[in-house]
Amino acid sequence: MAGNNGLLTALTALRRQLDRDLFPLAIGDVASHRRALKELRGQLDDYLLPRVAAMDAPLLAVVGGSTGAGKSTLVNSLASADVTEPGVLRPTTLAPTLVASPADEAWFTTQNVLPGLARTTGRGRGEPGTLRIVTAGTLPAGLALLDAPDIDSVVTANREIAAQLLAAADLWLFVTTAARYADEVPWGFLRSARERSTALAVVLDRVPQEALEPVTAHLTRLLDANGLGGTPLFTVPEVALPEENARLPEQAVREVRGWLAAIAADAQARAEVVRRTLSGALDSVAARVPALADQADRQRAGLADLRLSVESAYGAAMATFDDGIRDGSLLRGEVLTRWQDFIGTGDLMRSLESRIGWLRERIVAAFMGTPPPDTRLRVALETGVESLIRSAADAAAERTLEAWSGMPSGRDVIERAGAVTAGRLGRASSTLPDRAASAVRAWQAYVLDLVAKEGAEKRTTARLASFSLNGLGLLLMLMVFASTGGLTGIEVGIAGGTSVLSQKLLEAVFGDQAVRALTQAARDDLRERVSVLLEEDAARFTSLLEGVELPEQVSADLRRAAQAVRDHRDEVTTRPTGSPEDAALTGPPGTSRTPGTPEEAVPAPGTPQDATRSDGSAQDAAGSEGSVRQDAARSEGPPGDAPPVRDTPPVRDEPPGAAVRPRSGDRS
Repeated sequence: MAGNNGLLTALTALRRQLDRDLFPLAIGDVASHRRALKELRGQLDDYLLPRVAAMDAPLLAVVGGSTGAGKSTLVNSLASADVTEPGVLRPTTLAPTLVASPADEAWFTTQNVLPGLARTTGRGRGEPGTLRIVTAGTLPAGLALLDAPDIDSVVTANREIAAQLLAAADLWLFVTTAARYADEVPWGFLRSARERSTALAVVLDRVPQEALEPVTAHLTRLLDANGLGGTPLFTVPEVALPEENARLPEQAVREVRGWLAAIAADAQARAEVVRRTLSGALDSVAARVPALADQADRQRAGLADLRLSVESAYGAAMATFDDGIRDGSLLRGEVLTRWQDFIGTGDLMRSLESRIGWLRERIVAAFMGTPPPDTRLRVALETGVESLIRSAADAAAERTLEAWSGMPSGRDVIERAGAVTAGRLGRASSTLPDRAASAVRAWQAYVLDLVAKEGAEKRTTARLASFSLNGLGLLLMLMVFASTGGLTGIEVGIAGGTSVLSQKLLEAVFGDQAVRALTQAARDDLRERVSVLLEEDAARFTSLLEGVELPEQVSADLRRAAQAVRDHRDEVTTRPTGSPEDAALTGPPGTSRTPGTPEEAVPAPGTPQDATRSDGSAQDAAGSEGSVRQDAARSEGPPGDAPPVRDTPPVRDEPPGAAVRPRSGDRS
């Protein structure tokens, strides 16, 4: 159709935006949101895109309803051919059957409509998940009937395909019975049709003669109460069939067939049905997409909360490490013992003041099989720092796992990771000890290099030649763990004056200002290395989020796409006021007459009008509102938004459902 390229482009762009998984995590009512996303994709693929691309394509009328309502029998009767297989077993319709005129067969056998369903032809019931295409020469061109599975089937796949087909319909022919017209499940679908402005007609099947008037009147009131006043209502009387797969008598379906034939014969009437349903579908999409965008924002917020919990836990771990290297706790225990060994035997001064003494102690230690005191002190420092790193990482992992386990989204991520991975998340990575040891050794090498460079820059080479580089390096390491970089001085000596002695010796070599700079540089380098270790350990958690992360602009893109659909909506949903189509869309709904005249051709779906009873006497819809709630409650009808009760006499308080006699060999 010319002039709708903008809308088709907007819908195509929207469909691309919906390709991604918008709800990867269990945040809020995620099952409902995922179902809504799936339904929206399906409606775009199955109906909106093909319909907007070909506005003059044949009209698709989906015949749907509850199990045992007689849908298949009705389709056979309307087509005057045995195109589907009715039966008493449930469910009967396993695969939907589409009946079209031979002139329209090519349109439906290709993937124009319902592209996700494979096509089959020929007799038989068809395989589940396929769309069986049959032709009937008695069916007028321009109109196809689709026999859908039961909307309340015990088979989940049948219910899902039924909902999908209804969303792909230009016109929904809803079939119910005198015994089951007040069931709740069908009314949920009817209200959905109302919300989406889907063109709708109701066929009340298997109605005993004595129940015709009261049941029709009560169903009309229920339609009014649920916002479906003016919906065309046809009745099919209870008749005895010679066999279970027999068709209904001609007179029983004359009204429905005449109404459908009038639509098929009138191009303007068909266009108006399409326009009404398309308009409602576009409005529905434009309203549902922003709601999905809001939920996508919640997903992003939930993911941000998970990341924040990781950052918080590992940030606290870094703070714990900072406290550990500043409060002097590392200079206790094993480190203190080795320090005392180092200074108690005079090794410190000898190593600092005599290169020959240092070399002699090394040779003696080699023969004795024991490491020199400075080596034992360095190893003790190394072990203490590694232990502090592991402790901080373990605490961070435990806090993160606890935080995630307290959030539905976090539990979802943990479950996806699997039991083995989840079991390892509560502690630091198994590779952390080795990586921590390597990092600390690299830091110690950096400190020694720092001392050597500082000595060269300060022109203290001669003095350094008489001192041990390792000894000075150990003194600087001790300063890192026992001072604040020299900025505030040493107020309390730790481990018998360890830090005081270290500071004094270093200042004697480099000067006080240089010692402060060296201490700060050594501390910063250690913190940077530990920060990298903790970030790598935290990545075990954040890497689990990478597969479910949503792009930052996803919600904004969805809203823009929905707005583009709104902007181009009028390309296919408007027509000149007072056009001939207006006359074709008016007429008394709910009559038992054949709408064969032009003014009765296509009653306006969803248009409030006077409800006409089956006996021909007009009953004002407002006048019947007073008994709607009472009648709906007594008949266990659907909980609709009934109008306020008024002081008007009820038409009839009790629907005669109990008076309906079951027929032997129920029609499908």
